[in-house]
Amino acid sequence: MNKQIIFTAAIFGAIAVILGAFGAHGLRALIAERQLEVWQTGVQYNFYHVFALLFLSTFTRFKNKLIAASYYLFTLGIILFSGSLYLLSCRELLGWGWLSALGPVTPVGGLLFIAGWVCLALAALRNR
Repeated sequence: MNKQIIFTAAIFGAIAVILGAFGAHGLRALIAERQLEVWQTGVQYNFYHVFALLFLSTFTRFKNKLIAASYYLFTLGIILFSGSLYLLSCRELLGWGWLSALGPVTPVGGLLFIAGWVCLALAALRNR
């Protein structure tokens, strides 16, 4: 599982760097300042949870379901939370107004992040 967690973190880390640079250099002249802030929020939370995934990979002796749950919750949270923010911030640029329907997806991703942190806390309490 640790290799899988590290691989996932590495992929999402690379994506965060690429999208962060793209936002700072490629999108700055194309989208409104508020939309750029939304984009950067997506990048920040993407990075935060890459670090959380890397932290999870250090739990070699905690081969339990709570660590696995944290991994899946953080991974899906990145996709839903950050992914929806990336798409929402570019909906006007892409001419995809229907992407506004993704608005409710963002808080679901946030809830998955919270659930991942709760699972991690429970894993720490269960193992001494």
